[in-house]
Amino acid sequence: MYQANEKRYDKMIYNRLGNSGLKVSAIALGLWKNFGDETPLSTQKDIIETAFDNGITYFDLANNYGDGAAEKNFGRILREDLSTHRDEMVISTKAGYYMWPGPYGEWGSKKNLFASMDQSLERMQLDYVDIFYHHRPDPNTPLEETAEALDLLVRQGKALYVGISNYRAPEAEKMIQLLKAKHTPIIVHQPRYNLLDRWIEDGLKDVLKQEQIGTVAFSPLAQGLLTDRYLNGIPDDSRVKKFDSLKEERVEKTIVQVKGLNEIAINRGQTLAEMALSWDLKDDSVSSVIIGASRVSQLMDNLKALEHLEFSAAELAEIDNILG
Repeated sequence: MYQANEKRYDKMIYNRLGNSGLKVSAIALGLWKNFGDETPLSTQKDIIETAFDNGITYFDLANNYGDGAAEKNFGRILREDLSTHRDEMVISTKAGYYMWPGPYGEWGSKKNLFASMDQSLERMQLDYVDIFYHHRPDPNTPLEETAEALDLLVRQGKALYVGISNYRAPEAEKMIQLLKAKHTPIIVHQPRYNLLDRWIEDGLKDVLKQEQIGTVAFSPLAQGLLTDRYLNGIPDDSRVKKFDSLKEERVEKTIVQVKGLNEIAINRGQTLAEMALSWDLKDDSVSSVIIGASRVSQLMDNLKALEHLEFSAAELAEIDNILG
Protein backbone atom coordinates (compact mmCIF):
# COMPACT_ATOMS: atom_id res chain seq x y z
CA MET A 1 0.00 0.00 0.00
CA TYR A 2 1.28 3.46 -0.90
CA GLN A 3 2.63 5.57 1.95
CA ALA A 4 3.32 9.21 1.16
CA ASN A 5 6.72 10.69 1.92
CA GLU A 6 6.39 12.61 5.19
CA LYS A 7 8.97 15.19 4.01
CA ARG A 8 7.28 15.84 0.66
CA TYR A 9 6.75 19.54 1.29
CA ASP A 10 10.26 20.35 2.51
CA LYS A 11 11.89 21.37 -0.80
CA MET A 12 9.08 22.32 -3.16
CA ILE A 13 8.26 25.97 -3.84
CA TYR A 14 4.58 27.00 -3.81
CA ASN A 15 3.41 30.12 -5.63
CA ARG A 16 0.10 31.91 -5.50
CA LEU A 17 -2.01 32.03 -8.68
CA GLY A 18 -2.71 35.69 -9.35
CA ASN A 19 -4.46 37.40 -6.45
CA SER A 20 -6.32 34.23 -5.42
CA GLY A 21 -5.73 32.24 -2.28
CA LEU A 22 -4.68 29.17 -4.25
CA LYS A 23 -1.02 28.14 -4.27
CA VAL A 24 0.40 25.64 -6.76
CA SER A 25 3.68 23.77 -6.82
CA ALA A 26 6.27 25.57 -8.93
CA ILE A 27 6.62 22.38 -10.96
CA ALA A 28 3.44 20.62 -12.03
CA LEU A 29 3.01 17.22 -13.63
CA GLY A 30 1.25 17.25 -16.98
CA LEU A 31 -0.43 14.12 -18.32
CA TRP A 32 -0.57 15.05 -22.00
CA LYS A 33 1.82 12.33 -23.18
CA ASN A 34 2.74 8.99 -21.59
CA PHE A 35 -0.40 8.63 -19.48
CA GLY A 36 -2.77 7.06 -21.98
CA ASP A 37 -3.26 3.38 -22.65
CA GLU A 38 0.09 3.12 -24.46
CA THR A 39 1.98 3.28 -21.13
CA PRO A 40 1.76 0.56 -18.45
CA LEU A 41 -0.35 1.67 -15.51
CA SER A 42 2.47 0.68 -13.16
CA THR A 43 4.79 3.19 -14.86
CA GLN A 44 2.19 5.93 -14.63
CA LYS A 45 1.64 5.13 -10.97
CA ASP A 46 5.37 5.34 -10.21
CA ILE A 47 5.67 8.75 -11.87
CA ILE A 48 2.55 10.23 -10.24
CA GLU A 49 3.40 8.95 -6.77
CA THR A 50 7.04 10.05 -7.05
CA ALA A 51 5.80 13.50 -8.09
CA PHE A 52 3.56 13.70 -5.03
CA ASP A 53 6.33 12.39 -2.78
CA ASN A 54 8.48 15.30 -3.94
CA GLY A 55 5.94 18.03 -3.28
CA ILE A 56 4.22 18.26 -6.66
CA THR A 57 0.60 18.95 -5.82
CA TYR A 58 -0.60 20.27 -9.18
CA PHE A 59 -1.67 17.63 -11.73
CA ASP A 60 -2.73 18.95 -15.13
CA LEU A 61 -5.05 17.07 -17.48
CA ALA A 62 -7.46 17.67 -20.35
CA ASN A 63 -10.42 15.73 -21.68
CA ASN A 64 -8.59 14.77 -24.87
CA TYR A 65 -5.30 13.60 -23.37
CA GLY A 66 -4.97 10.03 -24.53
CA ASP A 67 -8.51 10.36 -25.92
CA GLY A 68 -9.75 10.35 -22.34
CA ALA A 69 -7.50 7.55 -21.12
CA ALA A 70 -5.24 9.90 -19.15
CA GLU A 71 -8.15 11.08 -17.02
CA LYS A 72 -9.37 7.53 -16.54
CA ASN A 73 -5.93 6.24 -15.55
CA PHE A 74 -5.24 9.17 -13.25
CA GLY A 75 -8.62 8.67 -11.61
CA ARG A 76 -7.88 5.02 -11.01
CA ILE A 77 -4.47 5.75 -9.46
CA LEU A 78 -6.01 8.47 -7.32
CA ARG A 79 -8.80 6.19 -6.19
CA GLU A 80 -6.60 3.16 -5.43
CA ASP A 81 -3.55 4.83 -3.86
CA LEU A 82 -3.98 8.56 -3.28
CA SER A 83 -7.63 9.05 -2.33
CA THR A 84 -6.78 10.10 1.24
CA HIS A 85 -4.60 12.88 -0.20
CA ARG A 86 -7.20 14.42 -2.55
CA ASP A 87 -7.37 17.60 -0.47
CA GLU A 88 -3.60 18.05 -0.87
CA MET A 89 -3.88 18.17 -4.66
CA VAL A 90 -4.79 20.71 -7.29
CA ILE A 91 -6.34 18.78 -10.18
CA SER A 92 -7.15 20.60 -13.39
CA THR A 93 -8.72 19.59 -16.66
CA LYS A 94 -9.69 21.37 -19.86
CA ALA A 95 -12.10 21.29 -22.78
CA GLY A 96 -12.07 22.91 -26.18
CA TYR A 97 -10.02 20.72 -28.51
CA TYR A 98 -11.58 17.91 -30.54
CA MET A 99 -12.88 15.08 -28.37
CA TRP A 100 -15.84 13.40 -30.10
CA PRO A 101 -17.47 13.58 -33.58
CA GLY A 102 -20.22 15.95 -34.51
CA PRO A 103 -20.80 19.66 -33.91
CA TYR A 104 -20.65 19.48 -30.09
CA GLY A 105 -17.35 17.67 -29.55
CA GLU A 106 -15.00 20.64 -29.48
CA TRP A 107 -14.62 24.44 -29.18
CA GLY A 108 -16.41 26.66 -26.66
CA SER A 109 -20.18 26.33 -26.73
CA LYS A 110 -22.08 25.82 -23.51
CA LYS A 111 -23.18 22.45 -24.90
CA ASN A 112 -19.59 21.29 -25.33
CA LEU A 113 -18.24 22.60 -22.04
CA PHE A 114 -21.01 21.11 -19.92
CA ALA A 115 -20.79 17.71 -21.61
CA SER A 116 -16.98 17.75 -21.41
CA MET A 117 -16.99 18.56 -17.71
CA ASP A 118 -19.43 15.76 -16.90
CA GLN A 119 -17.40 13.28 -18.95
CA SER A 120 -14.14 14.32 -17.26
CA LEU A 121 -15.59 14.00 -13.78
CA GLU A 122 -16.98 10.59 -14.67
CA ARG A 123 -13.63 9.37 -16.03
CA MET A 124 -11.73 10.57 -12.95
CA GLN A 125 -14.53 9.61 -10.54
CA LEU A 126 -14.39 13.06 -8.94
CA ASP A 127 -17.09 15.37 -7.65
CA TYR A 128 -15.20 18.47 -8.77
CA VAL A 129 -11.91 19.70 -10.23
CA ASP A 130 -9.91 22.50 -8.73
CA ILE A 131 -9.37 24.34 -12.03
CA PHE A 132 -11.34 23.99 -15.24
CA TYR A 133 -9.80 25.59 -18.33
CA HIS A 134 -11.26 26.59 -21.63
CA HIS A 135 -8.51 25.04 -23.73
CA ARG A 136 -8.60 27.40 -26.72
CA PRO A 137 -10.69 30.35 -27.91
CA ASP A 138 -13.54 29.54 -30.27
CA PRO A 139 -13.83 31.91 -33.25
CA ASN A 140 -17.44 30.89 -33.85
CA THR A 141 -18.85 31.12 -30.33
CA PRO A 142 -19.32 34.46 -28.56
CA LEU A 143 -16.96 34.84 -25.62
CA GLU A 144 -20.04 35.76 -23.60
CA GLU A 145 -21.46 32.24 -24.07
CA THR A 146 -18.21 30.56 -23.07
CA ALA A 147 -17.92 32.85 -20.04
CA GLU A 148 -21.48 32.02 -18.98
CA ALA A 149 -20.73 28.29 -19.21
CA LEU A 150 -17.58 28.62 -17.10
CA ASP A 151 -19.46 30.68 -14.53
CA LEU A 152 -22.29 28.14 -14.25
CA LEU A 153 -19.86 25.24 -13.83
CA VAL A 154 -18.38 26.98 -10.81
CA ARG A 155 -21.81 27.78 -9.39
CA GLN A 156 -22.79 24.11 -9.79
CA GLY A 157 -19.76 23.12 -7.71
CA LYS A 158 -18.04 21.23 -10.51
CA ALA A 159 -14.98 23.53 -10.48
CA LEU A 160 -13.52 25.74 -7.77
CA TYR A 161 -11.71 28.07 -10.18
CA VAL A 162 -11.57 28.58 -13.93
CA GLY A 163 -8.81 29.43 -16.34
CA ILE A 164 -8.14 29.95 -20.03
CA SER A 165 -5.44 28.56 -22.28
CA ASN A 166 -3.97 29.59 -25.63
CA TYR A 167 -5.77 32.95 -25.61
CA ARG A 168 -3.97 35.90 -27.22
CA ALA A 169 -3.86 39.23 -25.39
CA PRO A 170 -7.04 40.94 -26.77
CA GLU A 171 -9.33 37.92 -26.36
CA ALA A 172 -7.79 37.08 -22.98
CA GLU A 173 -8.47 40.58 -21.72
CA LYS A 174 -12.08 40.43 -22.88
CA MET A 175 -12.70 37.00 -21.35
CA ILE A 176 -11.14 38.07 -18.06
CA GLN A 177 -13.38 41.14 -17.93
CA LEU A 178 -16.49 39.09 -18.74
CA LEU A 179 -15.74 36.61 -15.95
CA LYS A 180 -14.82 39.26 -13.42
CA ALA A 181 -18.13 41.01 -14.10
CA LYS A 182 -19.86 37.76 -13.11
CA HIS A 183 -17.58 37.40 -10.05
CA THR A 184 -16.37 34.11 -11.49
CA PRO A 185 -13.02 33.07 -9.96
CA ILE A 186 -10.78 33.22 -13.04
CA ILE A 187 -7.25 32.98 -11.67
CA VAL A 188 -4.97 31.56 -14.37
CA HIS A 189 -3.94 31.54 -18.02
CA GLN A 190 -2.01 28.56 -19.36
CA PRO A 191 0.07 29.47 -22.44
CA ARG A 192 2.97 27.79 -24.17
CA TYR A 193 6.09 29.57 -22.93
CA ASN A 194 9.74 28.67 -23.15
CA LEU A 195 13.11 30.03 -24.25
CA LEU A 196 12.33 29.29 -27.90
CA ASP A 197 8.70 30.47 -27.85
CA ARG A 198 8.23 33.80 -26.08
CA TRP A 199 5.05 35.00 -27.76
CA ILE A 200 3.37 35.90 -24.47
CA GLU A 201 5.88 38.74 -24.03
CA ASP A 202 4.12 40.56 -26.88
CA GLY A 203 1.25 41.90 -24.81
CA LEU A 204 -0.21 38.92 -22.97
CA LYS A 205 2.14 39.11 -19.97
CA ASP A 206 1.16 42.75 -19.50
CA VAL A 207 -2.55 41.90 -19.58
CA LEU A 208 -2.15 39.11 -17.02
CA LYS A 209 -0.08 41.29 -14.71
CA GLN A 210 -2.57 44.14 -14.94
CA GLU A 211 -5.54 41.85 -14.25
CA GLN A 212 -3.68 39.90 -11.53
CA ILE A 213 -4.10 36.58 -13.31
CA GLY A 214 -1.57 33.81 -12.70
CA THR A 215 0.47 32.20 -15.46
CA VAL A 216 1.14 28.46 -15.72
CA ALA A 217 3.49 27.62 -18.59
CA PHE A 218 3.11 24.48 -20.64
CA SER A 219 5.80 23.06 -22.91
CA PRO A 220 8.62 24.75 -20.94
CA LEU A 221 11.10 22.34 -22.56
CA ALA A 222 9.70 22.88 -26.06
CA GLN A 223 8.68 19.21 -26.31
CA GLY A 224 12.23 18.09 -25.60
CA LEU A 225 14.11 20.61 -27.74
CA LEU A 226 15.42 22.29 -24.59
CA THR A 227 17.06 19.12 -23.30
CA ASP A 228 20.18 17.23 -24.29
CA ARG A 229 17.97 14.87 -26.30
CA TYR A 230 18.76 16.32 -29.73
CA LEU A 231 22.22 17.82 -29.27
CA ASN A 232 23.80 15.02 -31.30
CA GLY A 233 21.01 14.14 -33.71
CA ILE A 234 17.51 12.66 -33.52
CA PRO A 235 17.29 9.35 -31.60
CA ASP A 236 15.02 6.63 -32.95
CA ASP A 237 12.99 6.53 -29.73
CA SER A 238 12.51 10.30 -29.52
CA ARG A 239 9.24 12.24 -29.62
CA VAL A 240 10.06 13.31 -33.18
CA LYS A 241 9.92 9.68 -34.28
CA LYS A 242 6.98 8.64 -32.07
CA PHE A 243 4.58 11.61 -32.34
CA ASP A 244 3.67 14.18 -34.97
CA SER A 245 3.60 17.10 -32.52
CA LEU A 246 7.33 17.82 -32.98
CA LYS A 247 8.69 18.04 -36.51
CA GLU A 248 12.18 17.01 -37.58
CA GLU A 249 12.73 20.29 -39.45
CA ARG A 250 12.05 22.26 -36.24
CA VAL A 251 14.74 20.31 -34.42
CA GLU A 252 17.23 21.00 -37.20
CA LYS A 253 16.30 24.70 -37.35
CA THR A 254 17.00 25.35 -33.67
CA ILE A 255 20.01 23.10 -33.06
CA VAL A 256 22.60 25.91 -33.21
CA GLN A 257 20.66 27.98 -30.68
CA VAL A 258 20.10 24.98 -28.43
CA LYS A 259 23.80 24.15 -28.40
CA GLY A 260 24.58 27.74 -27.41
CA LEU A 261 22.05 27.60 -24.60
CA ASN A 262 23.52 24.31 -23.47
CA GLU A 263 26.91 25.98 -22.99
CA ILE A 264 25.35 28.58 -20.70
CA ALA A 265 23.62 25.82 -18.72
CA ILE A 266 26.91 23.95 -18.28
CA ASN A 267 28.57 27.11 -16.98
CA ARG A 268 25.69 27.50 -14.49
CA GLY A 269 26.18 23.92 -13.28
CA GLN A 270 22.85 22.85 -14.74
CA THR A 271 21.58 20.66 -17.52
CA LEU A 272 19.87 22.47 -20.38
CA ALA A 273 16.49 21.20 -19.18
CA GLU A 274 17.10 22.46 -15.66
CA MET A 275 18.10 25.88 -16.96
CA ALA A 276 15.07 26.08 -19.25
CA LEU A 277 12.74 25.42 -16.33
CA SER A 278 14.64 27.85 -14.10
CA TRP A 279 14.37 30.53 -16.80
CA ASP A 280 10.57 30.23 -16.88
CA LEU A 281 10.42 30.48 -13.09
CA LYS A 282 13.05 33.20 -12.66
CA ASP A 283 10.53 35.85 -11.67
CA ASP A 284 7.03 35.95 -10.24
CA SER A 285 5.28 36.27 -13.59
CA VAL A 286 5.10 32.46 -13.90
CA SER A 287 3.62 30.58 -10.95
CA SER A 288 4.24 27.06 -12.23
CA VAL A 289 5.67 25.12 -15.16
CA ILE A 290 4.09 21.92 -16.41
CA ILE A 291 6.51 19.11 -17.16
CA GLY A 292 5.86 15.75 -18.73
CA ALA A 293 7.71 12.58 -17.82
CA SER A 294 8.06 9.14 -19.33
CA ARG A 295 10.09 7.78 -16.42
CA VAL A 296 10.80 8.59 -12.77
CA SER A 297 14.43 9.55 -13.39
CA GLN A 298 13.34 12.23 -15.86
CA LEU A 299 10.99 13.70 -13.29
CA MET A 300 13.67 13.76 -10.61
CA ASP A 301 16.16 15.44 -12.94
CA ASN A 302 13.69 18.22 -13.71
CA LEU A 303 13.05 18.91 -10.03
CA LYS A 304 16.69 19.98 -9.70
CA ALA A 305 15.78 23.19 -11.54
CA LEU A 306 14.40 24.58 -8.27
CA GLU A 307 17.89 24.59 -6.77
CA HIS A 308 19.11 27.43 -9.01
CA LEU A 309 16.45 29.91 -10.14
CA GLU A 310 18.63 33.03 -10.14
CA PHE A 311 20.14 34.47 -13.34
CA SER A 312 22.74 37.18 -13.61
CA ALA A 313 22.18 40.10 -15.95
CA ALA A 314 25.08 38.82 -18.05
CA GLU A 315 23.51 35.37 -18.39
CA LEU A 316 20.16 36.82 -19.46
CA ALA A 317 21.86 39.06 -22.00
CA GLU A 318 23.83 36.13 -23.40
CA ILE A 319 20.63 34.05 -23.69
CA ASP A 320 18.86 36.87 -25.53
CA ASN A 321 21.84 37.27 -27.85
CA ILE A 322 21.78 33.58 -28.77
CA LEU A 323 18.05 33.68 -29.41
CA GLY A 324 18.29 36.85 -31.48
